[in-house]
Amino acid sequence: MKTLRHRIVDLHARRILPAEVDVLDGRIDAIRPLDSDASVTPGVLLPGFVDAHVHVESSMLPPAEFARVAVRHGTVATVSDPHEIANVLGEAGLDFMLEDAARACMPIHFGVPSCVPATDFETAGASLDSTAVARLLEDDRFRYLSEMMNWPGVLHQDPEVMAKIAAAKRLGKPVDGHAPGLRGDDAVRYAAAGITTDHECFSLEEARDKAQAGMKILIREGSAARNLDALLPILTEFPHLAMFSTDDAHPDELLKGHLDRSVARCVAHGVDVFDVLRAACLHPVEHYGLDVGLLREGDRADFILVDDLVDFRVSRTWIEGRLVAEDGRCTVPGAAVATPNVFRDARFEPSDFEIEADVPDARVRVIEAEDGELVTGESIATLATKDGVLQPAPADDVLLVAVCNRYAPAPPAVAFIRGFGLRRGAIASSVAHDSHQVIAVGTSPDAVSTAVNAVFERRGGLVAVDGDRTAGLSLPIAGLMSDRPAEEVAAGYEAVSAVARDLGSTLQAPFMTLSFMALLVIPSLKLGDRGLFDGNAFAFTSVRL
Repeated sequence: MKTLRHRIVDLHARRILPAEVDVLDGRIDAIRPLDSDASVTPGVLLPGFVDAHVHVESSMLPPAEFARVAVRHGTVATVSDPHEIANVLGEAGLDFMLEDAARACMPIHFGVPSCVPATDFETAGASLDSTAVARLLEDDRFRYLSEMMNWPGVLHQDPEVMAKIAAAKRLGKPVDGHAPGLRGDDAVRYAAAGITTDHECFSLEEARDKAQAGMKILIREGSAARNLDALLPILTEFPHLAMFSTDDAHPDELLKGHLDRSVARCVAHGVDVFDVLRAACLHPVEHYGLDVGLLREGDRADFILVDDLVDFRVSRTWIEGRLVAEDGRCTVPGAAVATPNVFRDARFEPSDFEIEADVPDARVRVIEAEDGELVTGESIATLATKDGVLQPAPADDVLLVAVCNRYAPAPPAVAFIRGFGLRRGAIASSVAHDSHQVIAVGTSPDAVSTAVNAVFERRGGLVAVDGDRTAGLSLPIAGLMSDRPAEEVAAGYEAVSAVARDLGSTLQAPFMTLSFMALLVIPSLKLGDRGLFDGNAFAFTSVRL
């Protein structure tokens, strides 16, 4: 038996007290209150943080390596949607995630992806229909139905969509939502269909509408989308409905912090510490029915030691009574990992990325990327024509954007985009939500073809090209994750991002923003492998007016 003496946080009684905590065989055997703080050692024990929605793949680390980083920041469990790898490898990808997570030092609770592919307007590497989803939900290793991104299908009672939701409800498993911008009666109808959460709110008004409809609001603070400041009042107005999510956290950000940073920021803004900690620790466990300890007698011994309840610097993390992290390092060693993948052999020419025009000047639709947001806008630009080909205008930040099919032979889809700021060269990536084709942004067809070919040659990864100079990070696991240690992956990611910024990009995370330019379910204008897509009308549209 191991005994710890600290001040402890009792989230259910909303109190902090000095106590002795006995740990035996991975569970809390007893908690004995003490008379005063004088008899305890420094630090505060509290239940560990639970990320209520995260795509492990977005860390570019496989589950076991992701866990080795997360526990350093006091995360003791995650609720994770594996739809990134499912869109590439289907059920084989889910098997990989389950198998790798089984050896992780932290429990990772997976859901069954509900949208593979995300829409019928794009090409993914696999498909999971309602029959497959229902069968997978029968597996106890899957705790819920992952984010239902096809919100139009919910509102219009699409039979396939509703069959997936019905399968989860029949088994008593929660259904996660994904409906950016949905408000009013539509939000009420979406929730009434059985959708229990949403992590896509980017305005307080939207979050209020969904909370009033009974949905849990996951306050997201990731690498591309950062909504904490906008949604902070939800913790006070609807404290019983709030949880925290990182959604997509790139490796460099994950090394710096996880939910510990969100918790500290909320407390610094004056939010009641118990409301914050209940959202970060308690609500995900209750909502998803997780076997994660909450610092009560009989619970699993999952808890953390922080220096104080202000900065929340995590000094130790225990999971099932095992010390898995101490003073910023994981005590569990890493291990080799498999590298399943699928990538066709292909090589592209600059002419593949040209858009022809038969007039001296042409008006075109332009995707407007916004730093720190997944949503995009739409604008109109007039571009010059040279030798019958529309010319991008880097001086005006009107660049080429292209999506290339990695699964089957097909011509690239090409359009124009603003917001990346490149003055020369191009960047490309095989991380392109949700079908994970190869996506690129560049100043010329020549630069785009060079970048795209470099990704295909690596069979996945991130690249930045500037003439003869190419920087890259290889991602051999499904074109999404690396098989290298987290620190090495983060360094590689930072290096290729630095080259992108050297090319002129002013975005905080150019590759993260790039990865969402093909996510058709997020309005308003995106590019899929089959063409330019209007997310508001949920239909294809033309590049030229």
